[in-house]
Amino acid sequence: MQTTAANPATPVYEPTVAPDVLGELEKESRMGGAMDGETSTREVRRIDISNFDARKQEIAEQLWAASVDIGFFQVTNHGIPIEDIRAAFARAEAFFDQPKDTKAQWPLSRNSGWEHKAQIRPSTRTPDQKESYQVTRPRMEGLWPTEAELPGFQAATLAFERQCWEVGMRLLSCFAYKLGFDADFFTRAHQPDLPTYQSTLRMLHYFAVDPALKDELGLWRAGAHTDFDCLTLLFQRPGQGGLQVLPGKEAEGRQWTSVEPAEGVITCNIGDMLMRWSDDQLPSNFHRVRNPQPHEYQGARYSLAFFCQANEDAVIEGPAKKYPPITGAEYLRQRISANFSNKY
Repeated sequence: MQTTAANPATPVYEPTVAPDVLGELEKESRMGGAMDGETSTREVRRIDISNFDARKQEIAEQLWAASVDIGFFQVTNHGIPIEDIRAAFARAEAFFDQPKDTKAQWPLSRNSGWEHKAQIRPSTRTPDQKESYQVTRPRMEGLWPTEAELPGFQAATLAFERQCWEVGMRLLSCFAYKLGFDADFFTRAHQPDLPTYQSTLRMLHYFAVDPALKDELGLWRAGAHTDFDCLTLLFQRPGQGGLQVLPGKEAEGRQWTSVEPAEGVITCNIGDMLMRWSDDQLPSNFHRVRNPQPHEYQGARYSLAFFCQANEDAVIEGPAKKYPPITGAEYLRQRISANFSNKY
């Protein structure tokens, strides 16, 4: 069975250029902005994960079915109190309300810190119309606001990050079960107390629509892309929509489906890491955040995303060994460099 590099049973990994990773990037670049994509109504299943330990096998079957079908699902009764989610959004707003010169003290480095219009998707080749602040536990030295700037921000943000990690590990344990791995397989691969930890909490602020740019072609809040983690947990605010998903079966026809925000519901999607780890049984499908239509809310959009990203020394290799092994560090380096101009 495949294990993380911390486990003695792990095979020796020799880093090489991974053409299959480059193939994923080429697939994304061929998507373009997909400006002319059609929209369709499709169910993104909501899965109740309450009483998890007693219902784990049932929940695992539901998660697997939804993921194999479209690569997206939503979870309810996940254990994160709604008050904690609201507080996390309030912290994000407070952070982004800081002057630009203040935020520039904490520049993006190795998937941590603040960026402003720095993410250029291979699909659009234009900057996403947003800013973000990324928290990756071992890489945050010098990147936190002080207590004078944002009182309690660091401690509360880390506490929320931990809550997200716990939900993510429960969900990933279901995929471990379905793939024939032991229950703690993905937990070992995402250990937060190690310096090799790479999972990231990301606060996102999509800018209000500038009336002068509302008809500008090629501008996207987030261009069409797949995520390069194992599993993404996304929190959205009611009234601040725009997320659209594109199941792989519908990619040719560009049949996008909107995922409307609902308070307390976590929208999840399979990422490229888990697709690779599953030997392509689980699809990592395209999604985007479109600009609002003229009749829709034109103001700022905030979201919170937690990316379950395998530790640097975790070796990604599926049960059938469809792809050559690659470490979490090398995999993320190649993917992030393509999005942030080598700012990994």
